[in-house]
Amino acid sequence: MERIQLTEDLSFSRFVHGLWRLSDWNLTKEETLSLLLKTYEAGITTYDHADIYGSYTCEELFGEALALNPSLREKIEIVTKCGIVLESKNRPEHQSHHYNTSKEHIIASADRSLNNLQTDYIDVLLIHRPDPMMDPSEVAEAFTTLKKDGKVRAFGVSNFKDHQFTMLQSYLEEKLVTNQIEVSPYELENMDDGTLNLCLRERLTAMAWSPLAGGKLFTGTDDKSLRLRETLTKVQEEIGATGIDQVAYAWLLKHPAKIMPIVGSGNINRIKQAIDSKNMELNLDQWFEILHSSMGHDVP
Repeated sequence: MERIQLTEDLSFSRFVHGLWRLSDWNLTKEETLSLLLKTYEAGITTYDHADIYGSYTCEELFGEALALNPSLREKIEIVTKCGIVLESKNRPEHQSHHYNTSKEHIIASADRSLNNLQTDYIDVLLIHRPDPMMDPSEVAEAFTTLKKDGKVRAFGVSNFKDHQFTMLQSYLEEKLVTNQIEVSPYELENMDDGTLNLCLRERLTAMAWSPLAGGKLFTGTDDKSLRLRETLTKVQEEIGATGIDQVAYAWLLKHPAKIMPIVGSGNINRIKQAIDSKNMELNLDQWFEILHSSMGHDVP
């Protein structure tokens, strides 16, 4: 599988396996390890987490599985996120839903993630959401400490717009290596507002969450979903894809920002089908036909 170079010594697989639903899949730790090995054999080496996933349980479930095969750790990349605080029975000390990007919270979150994931280091740590109360100097201090202590190799952000990214980057000694954003044939906001242009300008690669629009491409009943489903089905037949999901992934892969789709499925067949979309080539007519279906009109 194609590799995306983030730094001189760190690269990701073009497709990323998303674990935000891991707790919903009701797998034993042996079954989780089996899924991890199957995705690895299919070419995926990069795994996406956040401390809050599964009401603060998914990292630990993954770590229990990884502990069954510790040698696998050096062959994969682990991404996790921090900064969102949720009320949860698993975090009784949390009194409300808010953001916390203080130095203390970032370091404590990273340490807890390291413990839950049963690893000595995180490959990339992301700030999960822009925080209106963010003190960027504290974020910078936290990043410097975690890097110096060997706990995190590189840093990035998630859901940041251009002005938010640029502000934070101005306080950091090292470059942020990715921006994880929502983008799909259905969700064009980050394509329209310049967020993907930011990635091109800064020579960093975006990670795409919800690349299938949370299932709207398959089951949505709004006008946009219906238009897109019709067009994706037409293109599917033209390029010989096995499903409209492959067309949606191929549409993202064609973008010059070298988008890395996050595949959040526990079904290895669906994951392999997503990976196989790398062999599907859309021409410009097909790419823009999908864009027009999403917008509801042609480009100007």
